[in-house]
Amino acid sequence: MTRPVPRQDLPRAQLFAERALATFERFTHIQAASGVVLLIAAAVALIWANSSLAPYYHALWHMPLSIGVGDFSFSQSLHFWINDALMTVFFLVVGMEVRREIHEGSLSNLRQAALPIAAAAGGVILPALLYLSLNMDSVRQHGWAVPTATDIAFAVGLLALLGRSIPANVRVFLLALAIIDDIVAVLIIALFYSGGLDYSGFAIAGLGLLMVIGLQRMGIGAAYAYIVPGAVLWVGLLKTGAHPTLAGVVLGLMTPVIPIRMRERPLDMLARIAGELTGRASSASRDVDHMNAHLRELRLAQRELLPPVVRMQSVLHPWVAFGIMPLFALANAGISLDGIDLSTDGAHWVTAGVVFALVIGKPVGIVGISWLLVRLGWCALPPGVSWGGIWLTGLLAGVGFTMSMFIAMLAFTDGNLLGAAKLGVLLGSVAAAALGMIWGTIYARGLRDADDNIQATPALSARSH
Repeated sequence: MTRPVPRQDLPRAQLFAERALATFERFTHIQAASGVVLLIAAAVALIWANSSLAPYYHALWHMPLSIGVGDFSFSQSLHFWINDALMTVFFLVVGMEVRREIHEGSLSNLRQAALPIAAAAGGVILPALLYLSLNMDSVRQHGWAVPTATDIAFAVGLLALLGRSIPANVRVFLLALAIIDDIVAVLIIALFYSGGLDYSGFAIAGLGLLMVIGLQRMGIGAAYAYIVPGAVLWVGLLKTGAHPTLAGVVLGLMTPVIPIRMRERPLDMLARIAGELTGRASSASRDVDHMNAHLRELRLAQRELLPPVVRMQSVLHPWVAFGIMPLFALANAGISLDGIDLSTDGAHWVTAGVVFALVIGKPVGIVGISWLLVRLGWCALPPGVSWGGIWLTGLLAGVGFTMSMFIAMLAFTDGNLLGAAKLGVLLGSVAAAALGMIWGTIYARGLRDADDNIQATPALSARSH
């Protein structure tokens, strides 16, 4: 019989701090919360850029920020450090999400992944064609990929706001589709929006990859050890002319999905060390060095309880969702409406093309290709998912905020066309979100009514007998 562990009373201030931290931690893991924070950041940027303080907004992001060692100095604007450096961490999380889904998620089985893969293809091809049909000019055509992307944080966050009435498999289908969408977006950036390649940079990037592989072969599991190899890879890709944020995707896909090999299982090691520490702490004399050695082993065992891809994703998610992505929105959603002339160079067609592609092209492409493949018998709807759920997925996939903004900045060098594209992303994403929430509310209510009818039928049958 085990003896109960006596609990100690804590000071009131410490109890308050623990509860506050626990509440904050729960908040950072709510999918809908990150979407709300992202929306607030975009709204603040839009208001700021169209207020009397607009000059300070633009001056802030063009402020130079330098790093240097000795005579070497590298200076870029704050806007560059956010879009090309911090967003690498965002793409790292995307890469790890893809790696995890390929290993054990919705992309691990080809038959299971066939429908979201096909739906994602429809949600990329039709919006691109719809945009191109309205923008035949050679310069405006560069924005064809702007409306092809889906913002995972926004889409999944909006779905979470609809509550538990939405079947779990609808969320899985949306998540799988959005992940595949991100893979396509990354490939598009690499193939179509990277400048002329300087092949000498690949040698530097290759060195970074070799350093990562070498550390993995040596069983180095500490994340800090991979910062320098990751930086080398980033610098190499920057030098090649490819977008340096692709380094995050590469590192994410290379993140191990199983813990490093150890002579002793982590759980066994934890039990052994806990027993030894308990016995040593109860003795009159304490060997500090011995205890420190045990504590190092304890930290190692605790770290390796989870695979690196899971551990790093959970650590980075709050920083990305509540730090990097809102900062990106704050730096890029500040469109000066007075500075956009939609009557010049066909800019209004860029805005219209993006809006129509996100609001109409995305859902029609996703639902259309899904219906065709199911009708042909090549795929089947996920269990518990009706066509209403597929339409909900298609509408929410039209929210392309973060990635669409990112592609727009790569697609256009002309400030007016870039502003028109960003305006289209904002209007299209808001419209898609509104339509998705309206349809989602109707869909959820229908599901609840159907459940109530099913539960009421046995009761009526019992009374009749």
